[in-house]
Amino acid sequence: MATLSVLKFNDPYGADRVLLALQGLQEREMITLEDAAVVSWPEGNKKPTTRQLHSTAGAGALGGAFWGFLFGLIFFVPFLGAAIGAGMGAMSGSLADVGISDEFIKEVREKVTEGSSALFALTSGATAPERVIDELRQYDFEIISTNLPEEQENKLREAFAQE
Repeated sequence: MATLSVLKFNDPYGADRVLLALQGLQEREMITLEDAAVVSWPEGNKKPTTRQLHSTAGAGALGGAFWGFLFGLIFFVPFLGAAIGAGMGAMSGSLADVGISDEFIKEVREKVTEGSSALFALTSGATAPERVIDELRQYDFEIISTNLPEEQENKLREAFAQE
């Protein structure tokens, strides 16, 4: 099963740094990066920029339409007004099937703001999860969301807890 995780960084380039780290872990066969997308919101910009990593593994990829819809729902609908937002809200119900709820959208919208960035990563096959955690511990980020079972999510959040 693939894990969709959202990591938030307090600078507009943190997500890119961790994406590079995950790609390095994949090259060393420690994890499979099925797909990923980066949101970057530099200071002074009215809205964030988004880009999708074209699938490296293929089969588990979510695809550009998914990322476009998700980012539109999170970051751009608030700028478009209530009428469009209501229509998009009806379509967002199907996202709940992959663990993306209205609460998730609200939380990401509130936390990923000007001056920050976020990495949306679809991963699988971590051969040694503790080694992956050790490799990523050097980066400063907050785990906004993951679709791991609650016990595993709590362990992951504990491993990256701010000290």
